[in-house]
Amino acid sequence: MSDLKHRQILVLGGSGQLGSRIVTALASRGAVVLATATTLENAARIPTPASVRLLLDLNSQESIDVLAQYLIETDTQIDGIVNAAGVVAFGPIQELEADKLEQLFRVNSMGPISLISKLLPALKTSGSAERSPFIATISGVVAEQPMAGLAAYSASKSALFGFTQAIGRELRRDGIRVLDARPGHTETGLAGRAISGVSPNFPSGMNPDDVVARIIQAIEADEKDLASGAFSS
Repeated sequence: MSDLKHRQILVLGGSGQLGSRIVTALASRGAVVLATATTLENAARIPTPASVRLLLDLNSQESIDVLAQYLIETDTQIDGIVNAAGVVAFGPIQELEADKLEQLFRVNSMGPISLISKLLPALKTSGSAERSPFIATISGVVAEQPMAGLAAYSASKSALFGFTQAIGRELRRDGIRVLDARPGHTETGLAGRAISGVSPNFPSGMNPDDVVARIIQAIEADEKDLASGAFSS
């Protein structure tokens, strides 16, 4: 079991429905939480247990570079990274505008991949024999079961899932644990904030509190994978 007390953890998407709950859950376990949001308005929604609020737009490589440079140049200790950021788009692929397609991949996969890659040196130096640094991502069930009407979204999340599977093997010798979580539809309201298209009538989803509790449990238990079947509806 991994003790999260006093560990410094960066949460991407700390103002969102899952991200804000993750911030609170980590802080309740004694972690020092650095949380990101895209705008100042969203940063105000990050729960107060977060020790530091940071601006990060995963749709902007410049924003990613600025944050990574700041964290590295200030020698910020990073013991873990949790990626809870994401956007969704609905509808037939031929109706998705090119800029929205690019945004899906930048926010859901390319952006997190870029930032994680830049912060690997900080993660590698934070580990010890007793406490391994970690990376946790939430790709979602669509990474396992791509859905019609969600082709681009499924592809962007599948890219993130593939990345975590590969780096999990790459980073094993460095003592960095990598976890990917793939919960099914969860009642976060994300479907109502789509960047394109209109959400279909999904059945009632999982409780976000239950999803977050399972992810935190997996981080503490040093689990390496949370497939969709690991979450109860």
